Amino acid sequence: MDFGPVPLVQALGAVLAHSVPLPEGRLRKGAVLTEADLGRLAAVGLSEVTVARLGPDDIAEDEAALLLAQALVPGPLAAGLSLRAVGTGRVNIHADVTGLAEILPARIDAMNAVDPMITVATVPEWQRLAQGEMMATVKIISYGVARSAVLAACAAGAAALRMRPVALSRTTLIQTSPAMDDGEKGHRAIQDRLHRLSVTLAPKRVVPHQIAPLAAAIRDAAASGTELILILTSSATSDHRDVAPQALGVAGGVLTHFGMPVDPGNLLFLGHLGVIPVIGLPGCARSPALNGADWVMERVICGVAVGPEQIMAMGVGGLLKEIPSRGRPREARAD
Repeated sequence: MDFGPVPLVQALGAVLAHSVPLPEGRLRKGAVLTEADLGRLAAVGLSEVTVARLGPDDIAEDEAALLLAQALVPGPLAAGLSLRAVGTGRVNIHADVTGLAEILPARIDAMNAVDPMITVATVPEWQRLAQGEMMATVKIISYGVARSAVLAACAAGAAALRMRPVALSRTTLIQTSPAMDDGEKGHRAIQDRLHRLSVTLAPKRVVPHQIAPLAAAIRDAAASGTELILILTSSATSDHRDVAPQALGVAGGVLTHFGMPVDPGNLLFLGHLGVIPVIGLPGCARSPALNGADWVMERVICGVAVGPEQIMAMGVGGLLKEIPSRGRPREARAD
């Protein structure tokens, strides 16, 4: 691609590189200059203009951006995504369903590494998106890019984006309380989280902080047809032999993992009762602020595999914003 100032008489059919103000408006950058455009530019006293002119092996920015977006999402309907109209070398990619953004980072990196003029930016991997929210944007920096680079980038980023829609619809939260507190704060916080995913939460259930009644409540929840059991205890789970993990075992379930390298959220446990996943929530789940339980709960709800390997890989980026009401903050506060 050639780029630079040229006399107006040589600018016909070239791409205007910078917008030019005119008495009747503005001739915007990216316009392919016509005879009429050149006449308007001459009328305001210009004798030259900065343009880009594509070479025989170049692809114009809009065509290149669309090819890249179509490579990233070869089947929009199946992927739960839509490609918005191309313009100024950009195509935005939006979620057509509520769920999690499934992204293959290595493919995005490979696409971006082909040519500096080819760029794709995405939300973080596994970020929750509501229907209509943007997942990614493809942008061609220059007015054109080599066809060979576009084809290489399309191959490198093939099928790198899709949505994982909500797969569960019914959830039960069991809370424990030594004084039979009504559990309203915890119930409301979890209900608000589930509402964002259009998941129904069963009526509030609070039992004593003891193994036997909690185990009975877990069995009752499983028998009710729930698809996910959440447990929020009055006292934080501090060992795999603590009340909630023990109750899961007594109910016939299996503990698969305890603890996670995300803070707030360290004291989470994961298990299952038959095919029903069970998540032991850390106390910070009572706060509306983002915590490690959100990452695990959202993946389970959207049918994304999450087990010990996935949880222990959450440490990078796992230092989340401190919750002001936290009983034991990371660092002592000055009086």
